[in-house]
Amino acid sequence: MKINGTPYRSVWRDAQDPRLVHIFDQTKLPWTLDILDLRDVEAVAHAIRTMQVRGAPLIGAVAAYGLAFALDDDASDASLEKNAAFLHETRPTAINLRWALERMVAHLSPLPAHERAEAAYREADAICDEDVKVNEAIGRHGLELIRALWAERRLVQDRINILTHCNAGWIATVDWGTALAPIYMAHDEGIPVHVWVDETRPRNQGALLTAWELGAHGVPHTLIADNAGGHLMQHGEVDLIIVGTDRVTRQGDVANKIGTYLKALAAHDNQVPFWVALPSSTIDWRVTDGVKEIPIEERSGDEVTHVHGVDEQGHPARIRVTPYETKGANPAFDVTPARLVTGLITERGLCDASADGLQTLFPEQAEQPAS
Repeated sequence: MKINGTPYRSVWRDAQDPRLVHIFDQTKLPWTLDILDLRDVEAVAHAIRTMQVRGAPLIGAVAAYGLAFALDDDASDASLEKNAAFLHETRPTAINLRWALERMVAHLSPLPAHERAEAAYREADAICDEDVKVNEAIGRHGLELIRALWAERRLVQDRINILTHCNAGWIATVDWGTALAPIYMAHDEGIPVHVWVDETRPRNQGALLTAWELGAHGVPHTLIADNAGGHLMQHGEVDLIIVGTDRVTRQGDVANKIGTYLKALAAHDNQVPFWVALPSSTIDWRVTDGVKEIPIEERSGDEVTHVHGVDEQGHPARIRVTPYETKGANPAFDVTPARLVTGLITERGLCDASADGLQTLFPEQAEQPAS
C-alpha cells in the first residue's frame, strides 16, 4: 500500500544492507511514522512481544527474518532449534508465528551449516512475497461478497456498511491485509463502502491503526465504541461484518482479538453475515476445539487500567483511567465457535466454517492428525 504516495510493505530488507530489516513501529502510529531497524534475533523478539510489530501474518514474516539473523551468528543445529523456540515463545496465540518458524526449520535443517544463513534470508523473502499474493487473493474473493451485497441493496440504500474489529489491514500483514483487503478493492472499484471501526479496547488497534489505514486510503469510516456494534445491527446499520483472525481450528472455530465473540453473537441475533478473512497459514490443523485448545495470551493489566495517546500539545501521554487500587485483567483474544461464523474467506475462495468446508478448499490437509 502507499503512505503519502510512496508504496510500502510492512517489513522490508534494506537496499544497501541486506542484513538489515525495517518495520514500522506500530506502537507509535498514527501520530508518528517511525521506522525500526532490526539487526538481531533479540530485537525481533522484543518487537513482537511489545507489539511494535503485530498482526498474525506479519509476526510470522518478521520472525522468519529473526531466525535468519540468528543463523548469521551461529548456523549449527543447536542454534537453529534454540532460536526457533525462542521466537515461538514471544506470542502464544497467533499460529502464523509457529507456521513460519516450522517452515523455516524444515527448509534449513537438511542444508549444510555454511549454507543456512543465506538460505534463511531467501526463505524469509519468499514468505513475504507469498503473503502479498495470498492477501491479494483474499481481497478478490471477499470483494465478491461486497459486490453481491451492493447489487442487492443499491436501490434501497446509498452505501454498504461494513463493521470490522481490531486491525486486519495491510500493516497487520506484509501488504493488502486480510479483512480490509476486500474493502480496499471495493472502494477502488467505486462501490460506496463505509466502515464502522471498533475502537478495540484495551490497545485500541481499531481507533489507532484501522482508522489510520482507512483514512490514508480514502475509505469513508466512523469510529465507534466497542459496545455500539450490537445497537447498530439492531437498527439495520450493518450489512456485513468482516474480521481477521489469529488462529482457526480444523473445524472452523476462530480466535481473534478480544471482543470478536460478542460481535458474532450480536450478528447471529440480528442475521448479519459474519465473515472471517484469513490466509491458510492461520489454520491450525492440529486443533479441533478452539475454546478448549487454543492458548489465550494474557497481557499486562496495565493495558486495561491505562490508555495511551497524545495530549493537546501533541505529546505522547499515558493516562490512568481507574482508581489506583483497581487491577486489570487482560485476556488478549477470545474464541468464536464455528456455529456463529457465516463463512471463511481464504486465498482459495470462500467456504463454510466447518471441517467439511475447509477440506473442500484444502483437501491435502484432510489426513493431518489433530493433536
